[in-house]
Amino acid sequence: MSVIHVIAVITAQPGQRANLLELFNKNAATVRTEKGCIAYEATIDTENAGPMQTEFGPDTFVVVEQWESMQALGAHAVAPHMKEYSAQSKAMVAGSKIHILSPA
Repeated sequence: MSVIHVIAVITAQPGQRANLLELFNKNAATVRTEKGCIAYEATIDTENAGPMQTEFGPDTFVVVEQWESMQALGAHAVAPHMKEYSAQSKAMVAGSKIHILSPA
């Protein structure tokens, strides 16, 4: 099976992105040690990218992930540290959309 790509678009409650990113980045260090994790990083709009960019905006960040398999991604989703992160971040999150992708 080929590598699994995940694009997670996370929108924070207004004015909460910095706090949410701080919590995310603390948890990300643990996620990167998970079996099957190739990449796991929060990203934000690049400043001054010009007209080619469609911005997500000041309350949103995008998590770019790569996993060795769907099994690894599944284990990540139910890991204790992810459950804890979800509980801690719930009040700061306005919405999220998770896109799970395979190479074409």
